[in-house]
Amino acid sequence: MNSSNIIIVVILILILVPAVRTAIKHMQGEGDCCGGPKEKVPKKKIAGKKQGEYIVSIEGMHCQNCKNRIERHLNEIEGVVSKVNLGRKQAVVSYYQPVDEKVIREVIEGQDFTVTDIQKHQM
Repeated sequence: MNSSNIIIVVILILILVPAVRTAIKHMQGEGDCCGGPKEKVPKKKIAGKKQGEYIVSIEGMHCQNCKNRIERHLNEIEGVVSKVNLGRKQAVVSYYQPVDEKVIREVIEGQDFTVTDIQKHQM
């Protein structure tokens, strides 16, 4: 192998190793893809008695940013507090005043994710 081939191999290694590492993190849902750096979702608390919750199955989440985006938009609904689990691909949407599941679906699908199932649990 001549020196120019060695230089090319070294350059490829320097480029591919970080790329593969990032791809692995992304596939495990740990990367900062889909919209930039991680941002924290403000915690939302509602006084009053919880009336029930929806368990929403969601497809299309890849990373922490996807999770945060869904959670932030769901929490904008009046009387709703949500918690999204990236690993389970689910959102638990607790409601403290009546909210139609169509609203929940529209908010999530409005962010380009797919709702595959919604289960309602009343308290």
